[in-house]
Amino acid sequence: MNGTLETFPNPRPERDYEIDIRCPEFTSMCPKTGLPDFGEIIIKYTPDKSCIELKALKYYLLSYRNQGIFYEAATNKILDDLVAACHPKRMTVTGAFTARGGISTNVVVSHP
Repeated sequence: MNGTLETFPNPRPERDYEIDIRCPEFTSMCPKTGLPDFGEIIIKYTPDKSCIELKALKYYLLSYRNQGIFYEAATNKILDDLVAACHPKRMTVTGAFTARGGISTNVVVSHP
């Protein structure tokens, strides 16, 4: 992946609060067919000492555009990479993928 995740210091680390990020234009590629997969990535987290920088997040997610990866693997990798970058108290990543062939898929992964 080309996109590098960046963080910035949490402005209120003494307070628990939730950050809800919606990325409605996520694109990856089906590893079996090579066809594009479209969906929305929803990130909800309670930061600890740092927060995810949004421009870097955008470029990180764009790096999936030409990657052959299943929904489940993409959603889990996004969670793993975000947790490694910002070490949140809690985080949930949802991959809400557009219907294909009459079937839609939501993948929800959480930390801890």
